[in-house]
Amino acid sequence: MRSAPWRSIRSTFLAGLAAVLAVPLVIGGVAAPAAAQDSPAEIEAQLDAAWRELEPVIEEHNRVRLELKEKKREIKELERKIEPLQLKVDVARAEVVDVAVYNFKQGNVSAFNALLSTGSPLTFADQLAVLDQFARSQRMKIDKVLEVKAEYEAEKAELDALVAELEEMERELAERAGEIDAEIDRLQELRIAAYGSSGGGSGNLAPAACPTTYPGGAAGEAISFACAQIGKPYGWGTAGPNTYDCSGLVKAAWAQAGISLPHNAAAQRSAVRYVDRSELRPGDLVFYYAGLSHVGLYAGDGWIVHAPQAGDVVRMDPIDKMPVHSYGRPG
Repeated sequence: MRSAPWRSIRSTFLAGLAAVLAVPLVIGGVAAPAAAQDSPAEIEAQLDAAWRELEPVIEEHNRVRLELKEKKREIKELERKIEPLQLKVDVARAEVVDVAVYNFKQGNVSAFNALLSTGSPLTFADQLAVLDQFARSQRMKIDKVLEVKAEYEAEKAELDALVAELEEMERELAERAGEIDAEIDRLQELRIAAYGSSGGGSGNLAPAACPTTYPGGAAGEAISFACAQIGKPYGWGTAGPNTYDCSGLVKAAWAQAGISLPHNAAAQRSAVRYVDRSELRPGDLVFYYAGLSHVGLYAGDGWIVHAPQAGDVVRMDPIDKMPVHSYGRPG
């Protein structure tokens, strides 16, 4: 029976969705246009504060979307298992029919009539009690039908429930995507107010060599790819080739080295081994904030390359520009 594992899966899904929906996208500090006297630095501070609230929602959205994709794959696998299950029911039913026909030929008319009175493979098995007069070997065939029926019903019920919840999650996520886009548009308006129509941030995109030293191997391939993306725009929920969010850049970079990482900063933290700051080398991952809502790649000499936030582009920044959570190394 599969009911307990599927119930656990559904609970995980609902918890993830609740986490997404529980975070309001109303950023009180930046809802109104910036005041005329606000300096670019003050507006940048407002943007950073607002983004710290919005980015966890985006990363949680990425996580739930990742789980949706995985569970849909599992559903297809289960459907392939269920398809021959009905055939097993039909075969078992045919075996019992053979037994009943035999008994009919021996004169057991009442048992055969009870068999023929059932309308479907599912209701049929419930009425097999009338065949208790059969020998033990015959009864074992009946028990086989009952067992297959129970397995079919349990898996089919769990599948139907999971499909319904997945469809509801897709609807909720689609609505939340619109909210995220609207909030990003508001933040971009603030940028334009601070920097003009370009909406660009301040600072040199690559103030040091990227990477500062070449580590070779898989790490070298990953960090070289990430550095080559400098200047490309941030795009939430994307992993290239034209736009990236923070975990999307990491995913795409390490994919160049043949290492698959999930598209979510917290999931990436779980997928790689911890390293100490003293062990950092270019290509390692640097995770930020207690909620693991941001990630970048270490470029060497105290620099990271990352996709900072909406309205900005892939760039290099000092490693301690944001509160560091931990460090990790894929592979």
